[in-house]
Amino acid sequence: MTFSKRLKQLAACTALAAGVIASGTAADAAEKHKVFLSMSYIGNDWQAEAANMVKAMAAHKSLADKIDLQVQVAGPNAQRQIQQINAMVQAGAKAIVVYPISPTALNQVVKNACDKGVKIFAYDGDISEPCAHNISIDQEEAGRVTAEWLVKKLDGKGDIVLITGVPGTSVDDLRTKAAKEVFAKHPDIKIVGEAVGMWSQAVARTELSKITATRNWDQINGLWMQVGCYTANSMQLEAGKTPEQLLPCAGEGSNGGRIQMLPVGTEVEGAASPYAPLGAPRISYASPPYSGALALKLAVDAIEGKDVPMRVTLPLPLVTNETVKLCNEGTWEEMKAGCNAFLPSLVSNPGWFGSIFSEQTPEIGLAAALVGQPEP
Repeated sequence: MTFSKRLKQLAACTALAAGVIASGTAADAAEKHKVFLSMSYIGNDWQAEAANMVKAMAAHKSLADKIDLQVQVAGPNAQRQIQQINAMVQAGAKAIVVYPISPTALNQVVKNACDKGVKIFAYDGDISEPCAHNISIDQEEAGRVTAEWLVKKLDGKGDIVLITGVPGTSVDDLRTKAAKEVFAKHPDIKIVGEAVGMWSQAVARTELSKITATRNWDQINGLWMQVGCYTANSMQLEAGKTPEQLLPCAGEGSNGGRIQMLPVGTEVEGAASPYAPLGAPRISYASPPYSGALALKLAVDAIEGKDVPMRVTLPLPLVTNETVKLCNEGTWEEMKAGCNAFLPSLVSNPGWFGSIFSEQTPEIGLAAALVGQPEP
């Protein structure tokens, strides 16, 4: 059986599996550690994928008999997230895995939780309260390296557009600050447009449409986008540009963007423009969506009394036109060998993020990111 066929079978039985898990007895739940996933903003592909991977980790045979995972979503509202975390503590949480809407707004509620023995693990975004564990990439490095790539690609001069992320999060603040510091060192680099993109391809399209309504693509030399390079390339094609005319874009690790990075003419199963090889000039980075799943795994270790570091800095995935490598099946072995872009026939959503591999999380792979199912 091919991996793609197995993936379809997994997707088909996801609802059945969820029903089986939900049908466990009260006694079963009582024997397990109560763990919560607290999500803030969820209106983008990354958050959905990260949540899938957390759920897959919880369902893996190594954890399924140990924890009862419950998920709550606060939206981009710090006060609501504070209220939900308080309620989680009162409900008997042993650990809370959290995507924080702010690095500081949750500090008091997190300290109160820690004082009651609850383990707090933040993923991707940081919490500055010292008792919280933080699992993320170096966000400043992400902003700096991608900005430096764009400056070099433009030979130190040109008009650029910036599309940022979710305001108020440590992720957006640190990336944007680091990138602007790089651009400030090059007086011939001019930021001629900037907008909040909310880490969403759809929002990026809306904001780029506003910018290009007053400044056409010929008046832009490059783009720095936390999310949206796939969409920017698509919009340029819609405006009549050829693949050779696409602007250099420093941005996210969406699978669509990485497929577009492949040389024109590369045979890719399921490809159709604009989700196709274009030779688009790119550097593609990512906050790996497995970070929440790793946070859950470490939280269970902490509950069990194991020594867990307060900060885990994940390797920053960086892919360029020279290093993009196609995954033909998306197996664990392929990813371990270095592939970093998946066939459109396997991953239909071009906004889905491709940096899902970590040697620290063998419990989860492509099926986890797509449909929330762990590795066998």
